Amino acid sequence: MIGPCNLRVVSIVGARPQFVKLAPMAKTFRELGVEHKIIHTGQHYDVDMSDSFFKALGIPDPDVHLGIGSGTHGAQTGGMQAQMDQVLLDFHPDWVLVYGDTNSTIAGALSAVKLHIPLAHLEAGLRSHNRAMAEEHNRVLTDHAADICFAPSAAAVDSLIQEGLGERALLVGDVMVDVCYFTRDAVKTSSAPLPGAEGGERFVLCTVHRAENTDDPTRLRKILDALAELPLPVVLPAHPRLIAKTAEFDISLGGGSLRIVKPLGYPEMVKAITGADGVITDSGGVQKEAYLLGTPCTTLRTETEWVETQQGGWNLLDPDLSRLAEISLRPVPRTKRSNPYGDGTAAYAVAKALIDRS
Repeated sequence: MIGPCNLRVVSIVGARPQFVKLAPMAKTFRELGVEHKIIHTGQHYDVDMSDSFFKALGIPDPDVHLGIGSGTHGAQTGGMQAQMDQVLLDFHPDWVLVYGDTNSTIAGALSAVKLHIPLAHLEAGLRSHNRAMAEEHNRVLTDHAADICFAPSAAAVDSLIQEGLGERALLVGDVMVDVCYFTRDAVKTSSAPLPGAEGGERFVLCTVHRAENTDDPTRLRKILDALAELPLPVVLPAHPRLIAKTAEFDISLGGGSLRIVKPLGYPEMVKAITGADGVITDSGGVQKEAYLLGTPCTTLRTETEWVETQQGGWNLLDPDLSRLAEISLRPVPRTKRSNPYGDGTAAYAVAKALIDRS
């Protein structure tokens, strides 16, 4: 075990998946005596998408909240950067740590690089190879700016090597494994009912939020109609983007099998995934959580950056909804899941690398 050290790390987060990844990092930094500051950009500004995650996962309150809120990609990213520079200058960190692939990620990366502060990217090397995705732009640009690329899997390392970033790549595993398994064990004995699925009934869990599924009213209507026709209740925690787009396009959110609920806290989400007959999603994080928790997943996209989840039929892609009724309720695959994302010690590996390279 590493002893206390003189190291200051600033984490920059702003969206649900980043809060989940932040939890084990904050805990590990605290245990190792690392001074850790948290900047919350406010990209997810809804209390159910933000504050509840900090409370449920035991994350310290942010040291700075930028309060950015919604907006176009340019407005969000620029608004973050306009405030970020001075905050980073005030904190004077040894490392800036950015997470995942959101506008918060690229804004933090650009600010750190312009200020000549060492930058580390957690969850580096993921590639969907879909350059129409804003997330793909963010992750590629951040990897090429970072001094350390913390890769969650061997496939991610391979992607970094192919782009000439092999010397910066470090395979650490995925910190979401750390928190997912801990949370799974913690909620096993919980008797609290899940919203939309009371009484122990069978259900499907669904999340929809990506631009390619919500920005086109025809596409969005097709997805919601297909979900409404499934033979089991479909519990859908409604992301603020989904609510906004259905209101904009005058599309009814609900009806048929759909049961619309507020966004779930992380423990509730883990419990819901564990208890569901299947998961339908366009979220990268939910795909991975379903795989880790042993629930079949159907992904409403043409590709996935989490390619390992497709092994053995655990995660099937259905971008045109042609097989949704058939595959979303498929039996649990008999194929044993592998362990491509590490053993739950990724946070320690990340912290040790930052200490060793300071």
